[in-house]
Amino acid sequence: MILEFFSATDVGRARDNNEDSVALDEAARLIVLADGMGGYNAGEVASQMLTSFISTELGRWLKDPGREARAGEVRRAMDICVDNANRAIFNAANTNPRYAGMGTTLVLGVFRPEGLLLGHVGDSRAYRLRAGRLMQITRDHSLLQEQIDAGLLTVEEAAFSSNKNLVTRAVGVEDTVLMELHLHEVQAGDIYLLCSDGLSDMLDGDTLAQLLNGNPALPEAAQALINAANDNGGRDNIALILARAEGRQRTEGRGWWPFGRRGGN
Repeated sequence: MILEFFSATDVGRARDNNEDSVALDEAARLIVLADGMGGYNAGEVASQMLTSFISTELGRWLKDPGREARAGEVRRAMDICVDNANRAIFNAANTNPRYAGMGTTLVLGVFRPEGLLLGHVGDSRAYRLRAGRLMQITRDHSLLQEQIDAGLLTVEEAAFSSNKNLVTRAVGVEDTVLMELHLHEVQAGDIYLLCSDGLSDMLDGDTLAQLLNGNPALPEAAQALINAANDNGGRDNIALILARAEGRQRTEGRGWWPFGRRGGN
């Protein structure tokens, strides 16, 4: 599987600091996105702790003992790494008053021969664009999603709800965390979008699909998504990772690499 990656973050139009964080390890085929929460700069601390911890610890394992691991072993390694990161953030929040109550969402992806192992906690999302059609492949851990599932709100009503940012799971807020983890088949031509709610709250699925379909180069697609989110209000920080799966090798002269290209703001 040949992969191309691109990441970007933006502070948005309403915030002074950026509490979103992303990390890529192309050699390990590992992508991580986090959206922090908490007072002062605590959300920024939590998200950066999480992405740094996972990219360092899990990335090292995937490139060495985990290189030949089976999917079940990789799942276990992902769970252990997230659990250890959760404890580190939780302990920091409970030993430093400045960080009290901090936490973060998470979307974590590992591309393997079997497919994409995708884990998430909270309301940061992953989407898949296949044959021009966009599908959300994570389900928010949020009060709003629970109300939709219970039939108390329609999806249309939820778009105007005041409870958009109330998550029911987050990394670092308790001494344990449950990451939802699934394996997704990957097909040639697929594009995967991981994003914080600073993007998904500003743009609906049709708009996301239109911008991805209309901008074949990943850097241009990322910038188009950020610009559109800011044009619609930019009420939160914006973070995204794009990953495209290719079915065959292309030459470096045409702008393609075995593990793709990395960039960002």
